[in-house]
Amino acid sequence: MKKLSALHLALTLVVAGMAVALVWGPERQWAAPPPPPASLINGAGATFPYPIYSKWFDEYHKLHPDIQINYQSIGSGGGIQQLRAGTVDFGASDMPLNDQLLGEFKFKVIHFPTVLGAVVPTYNIPGVDQELKFTPEALAGIYLGKITKWNDAALTGPNPGVNLPGQDIVVVHRSDGSGTTFVWTDYLSKVSPDWKSSVGSNTSVRWPVGLGGKGNEGVAGLVKQTPDSIGYVELIYAIQNNQPYGRVRNSSGDFVKASLASVTVAAAGVAGQMEKDVRISITDAPGKDAYPICSFTYLLIPAQIADGAKRKVIADFLHWMLANGQTMVESLNYARLPKSVVAIESKSLAQIR
Repeated sequence: MKKLSALHLALTLVVAGMAVALVWGPERQWAAPPPPPASLINGAGATFPYPIYSKWFDEYHKLHPDIQINYQSIGSGGGIQQLRAGTVDFGASDMPLNDQLLGEFKFKVIHFPTVLGAVVPTYNIPGVDQELKFTPEALAGIYLGKITKWNDAALTGPNPGVNLPGQDIVVVHRSDGSGTTFVWTDYLSKVSPDWKSSVGSNTSVRWPVGLGGKGNEGVAGLVKQTPDSIGYVELIYAIQNNQPYGRVRNSSGDFVKASLASVTVAAAGVAGQMEKDVRISITDAPGKDAYPICSFTYLLIPAQIADGAKRKVIADFLHWMLANGQTMVESLNYARLPKSVVAIESKSLAQIR
């Protein structure tokens, strides 16, 4: 008979048709796997709000251990596609769906704005650590491929005293269908007739120049590792990656840095219009202190949810998000929803049946 190991002995017993593994050893103990959640909700979409969604879903799970909300941060375009295909319980998009896109669904979709965020131009220029100022004309020119050097007058003019190099600008954009891209191109379409006529605004566009990165994470990473590059990301991604981001000249002619206050100012002027329709653009908003490249982001919820348990979980989560969830957003550099918008959404909850 072979000598058994002193450190490990495994004995499998079959009791009533079930295999039970007993493992002895100084560092191992048998433990039953955790039970599956009573309610599992699946969603997918925008990367723009992923940091706050991840926090929300985690905090909600702590309050309700039997509920698990899984979210795939795959971009707004992917979220819209998966919701339309019925492979997720909800979608998420920074781009509100227009009537044509809504018509492609076989069911009614309700838009729920969740937070406000800013899209910022982030850059990596060796030897330059100052905060840059960008005009709308400069940003459009860079992404159109018409401004190709960092020492172009369109960039040195607004940045006196900054020693911008004569290196080629490496342009970085999203490679996937993206609500962040929609916000960026929506802004460029408002400030540049050339951009509007030749490229336009959407979650995906035919880029005149540049390299593609997947997700806000991919663009932030590509800019960070590529000298002389510029890209656009949601504010929290620039902050988390410790990357510089520039001020942008707004419609009042002031160079404004993205912040909770400047995003809130941009939303304040349009909140009253959302009583009729929450699908609204706030890029290039009026106001001396308004940051010009910001947006609401939306959860896309089916109005009819056949599974009663899922319907209750989703409705309860949305109610929690509009109350408790809003207190958490500023720690991740998003802005809270205006109170008038929260009131509108609270009424919309009754449409989920």
